[in-house]
Amino acid sequence: MGSRGLTSASGLDADGERRIVSDAAGVVVLGACAGWSLITAAVHEGRPEGVLLAVLAVAAGYAAGRIGGALLPVGAPCVGALAGVALTVAVPHLAPGPQITAPLGHAGATAAVLTLSGGAACCAAWAATAPAAQIALRLLAAGTAVLAAALGSTIGCATCVAVLLCSLAAGRTRHRGAGLAVLAAVAALVTCLVWAVAARAVPGGLVTALEGRLTPHRVRLWEDAWHLLREDAVLGVGPGRFGELSTTSVQSMLSDGKPHSAPLQQAAEQGVVGVALLAAAFGWVLYALWRGPRPTPVVLTAGVTLTALAVIAAMGNALSFTAVSVGAGLLAGMATARPWADEPSTRAPDTHLRGAGRTPAR
Repeated sequence: MGSRGLTSASGLDADGERRIVSDAAGVVVLGACAGWSLITAAVHEGRPEGVLLAVLAVAAGYAAGRIGGALLPVGAPCVGALAGVALTVAVPHLAPGPQITAPLGHAGATAAVLTLSGGAACCAAWAATAPAAQIALRLLAAGTAVLAAALGSTIGCATCVAVLLCSLAAGRTRHRGAGLAVLAAVAALVTCLVWAVAARAVPGGLVTALEGRLTPHRVRLWEDAWHLLREDAVLGVGPGRFGELSTTSVQSMLSDGKPHSAPLQQAAEQGVVGVALLAAAFGWVLYALWRGPRPTPVVLTAGVTLTALAVIAAMGNALSFTAVSVGAGLLAGMATARPWADEPSTRAPDTHLRGAGRTPAR
């Protein structure tokens, strides 16, 4: 009893130290994102309100997710998934303003919300113990893909299906670190591809093929963002100023003033430092998942979902919608929360959940 209690206590202390480190890193990264937006706005008379709102939305969502995940490890992500589906159905465009035609309009936000909903349902399924509840929650995740297809969101349907399949495969994965490293590589690869297209550093045939899927207008917006970055690579042109400096955006009758790529928008408006901070925020989330106390399938499911969101944001305007930022924070918070209820698998970060045999692995 004594040795087991000491072992358990030391494990909890070590877990608490890891969580303090990851939380402190999150505070530093998010604070740096907000501070740099203020600096670049002051230099170029920009408008940092959008960036500050996004940072606040992620932080608030993360805090709420941590609380909800600790109190209701199954109920909180289930409610989050249902809320995302209800929001998509009740508020199809997710924001007021001119209704820009697809694929430059609100399709990216719809795909992002449904992807987050599917991921939350899959996380809830792994946290549930009753087989009936697991089946129902995975059917809910599959329903998000069906809803995305019904709404005409091809990318949303694809990402929802990918999240569901990867979540099922996560049950056979023992080492979360390797899985999260692969997800980071996927996000980096997609971002590099978008940058290469914007810089015209890819073969013309590939650009033509992408223009057929993404529209030439979107590719021209990316190219404008690249040209603005070259004007001031360190500071950018200032937050919120892309719309007034982009030739393509100015000439468009219906424009939201965004380049429809989160990395390129950061690059154009806040320079390479802004891009580095955006990458650091994504890296912090993956680090928090890696060091978190939840079972590996829950961690990898959340990681896949957030990576899918990063892919959508790299090619669209998803992160400009507050609902998406809040949803991302909620999912990350729920997937890193320590449930108050006794959950043996939370004591070993890399845990393989297959029936009664749980074998920790790093």
